[in-house]
Amino acid sequence: MILTRQNIPRWFIFLVDILTVFFSVILAYLVRFNFNVPYTEIQMWPQVFLLILGTRAVSFLISKTYAGIIRYTSTEDAVRIFLVLLSGSLFFGLANLFSYYFINEKFIVPFSIIIIEFISVTLGMVTFRILVKITYLEIKNPSGEKTRVIIFGAGEAGVITKRALDRDLGIRYKVVAFIDDDKNKQGKKLEGVTIYGFDKIRELLLVETIESVIIAVQDLKPAKKQSIVDACLPFDTKVMTVPPVANWINGELSFKQIKKIKIEDLLERDEIKMNEDKINKELNGAVIMITGAAGSIGSEIVRQVLNFNPKKLVLIDQAESALFDLETELNDKYPEKNFEIAVADICNLVRMENTFRVFRPEIVYHAAAYKHVPMMENNPTEALFTNINGTKTVADLSVKFAVRKFIMISTDKAVNPTNVMGASKRIAEIYTQALNQKEKTRFITTRFGNVLGSNGSAVQLFRKQIEKGGPITVTHPEVIRYFMTIPEACRLVLQAGNMGKGGEIFLFDMGEPIKITDLAKKMVRLSGLELDKDIQIKFTGLRPGEKLYEELLNSEENTLPTHHSQIMIGKTRAYDFDEINNRIDELISLFKDQDNTAIVKKMKEIVPEYISQNSVYEKLDKGKS
Repeated sequence: MILTRQNIPRWFIFLVDILTVFFSVILAYLVRFNFNVPYTEIQMWPQVFLLILGTRAVSFLISKTYAGIIRYTSTEDAVRIFLVLLSGSLFFGLANLFSYYFINEKFIVPFSIIIIEFISVTLGMVTFRILVKITYLEIKNPSGEKTRVIIFGAGEAGVITKRALDRDLGIRYKVVAFIDDDKNKQGKKLEGVTIYGFDKIRELLLVETIESVIIAVQDLKPAKKQSIVDACLPFDTKVMTVPPVANWINGELSFKQIKKIKIEDLLERDEIKMNEDKINKELNGAVIMITGAAGSIGSEIVRQVLNFNPKKLVLIDQAESALFDLETELNDKYPEKNFEIAVADICNLVRMENTFRVFRPEIVYHAAAYKHVPMMENNPTEALFTNINGTKTVADLSVKFAVRKFIMISTDKAVNPTNVMGASKRIAEIYTQALNQKEKTRFITTRFGNVLGSNGSAVQLFRKQIEKGGPITVTHPEVIRYFMTIPEACRLVLQAGNMGKGGEIFLFDMGEPIKITDLAKKMVRLSGLELDKDIQIKFTGLRPGEKLYEELLNSEENTLPTHHSQIMIGKTRAYDFDEINNRIDELISLFKDQDNTAIVKKMKEIVPEYISQNSVYEKLDKGKS
């Protein structure tokens, strides 16, 4: 038990090393002379042992080969021992040459003895350390008690992952197999562990008791991750992932960095390809303003735009604390970049006009908006004031100060809106499209669905509910949504903004829609919990203004393809600017009376396809088909 509680004393290790040298010299002579050492050679032993033991002892003291913690012996320790012993053996050779040429034309130690002793003592010292390490590991983590894991990926990252598991002695892990799609590797062994093809994973999970499958492949396609998870979930086997190499601490992976796979990893799609040259040509050296910069979408646009080296980036938001957090992050990650933080409300005309006057932006990304459907259904005045009046304010100032491009972030909820939020965003779309026909500033709209990880998203809500032990609340068993990760949505925003000539509504390929109930169930299983036993799903009913599924296009609209496979252009009807401007001014004027019903009624007049669902405003739709 001493091995498990304290380190072996240094003096003991030093003594063992010296004894190893002593017996290695004797062994060398026995081997060299076929276990019949001549008496003349034995007579030389005093000076031989004095030279070899003295030299080895001094070299061990200088290099401190005895000072390491043996149970953590690594390849680096073995290399250091090899080099120390090699330098000593070279010294013996030089001593031989000096004796021969300058003293008595005799060698102190036969060269054959030097070579055999070097090999013997190297093997002896390294073997001693390995035996101590193995003994410690077995006492600390008996083989029968070790948690059995499979590593997906038999490349360099897979090897590093295995070594990280071996090195982390606080966790009892044993790698029983590697899985790799490379047929040239299958059937071979890597560090003593057999490599199998992916087709064998279910068989391994069935035969072995596997606690975890660790994905150790960088940039593995999401579809493959999904296949691995689908194979593991029936066996209650956890799936974990190794972080990108850039996130390793000092270039070294530790076990604590290996995390459970997240639902976002499964819902993401293959990396979106951007025409970075064209985007760089537009953004590099430009003054760019981003409203809603502290939000989920806005902050990611900030990060991505900074990669294109704008002349200045102006970050607008009224959320003081969130802006402070963003500023702290940017100062840490992009200390050389030029950005300005402006706490401002987009509805405040005086403040926003001064901001435009001071910074003179050339491109505006407008991400500021209220986005939560139930909140806006209960607060139509705020949806009106921020989403419509705020957008109009920023758009009008963009024209006044000759902004080159205005890119508006919209939503799929603006299509055939069933709620106040969606209708307010549709009206904002209509205004900017109409303004595009009249002014030189090019107004471009990007429209997409839900983003994973955004503030208030289903994924975040479900994760918090799972952590609390449930229940998970889903509004309806059949509710369906499109999902996209924040980074890919923002990449498409930059690409569409670059492609836009003005007046377009760009639609993003959102992939396949996902049933929210299935999403919740998968998150429960990924958490290692059992549905209806450890946690329950509770259906609460559709919220005000919510519909079962979202659309990306109005039924009266169609789409045109673009040169980017994941971006389409929605063909929408044109609006006369003067007419729509007057109607929106009338709508905004209703804000002062704070009459929700009057505001929603006017919104329905501007957007005839706005039909309320599960809302108190359904009464305004009587007579509509």
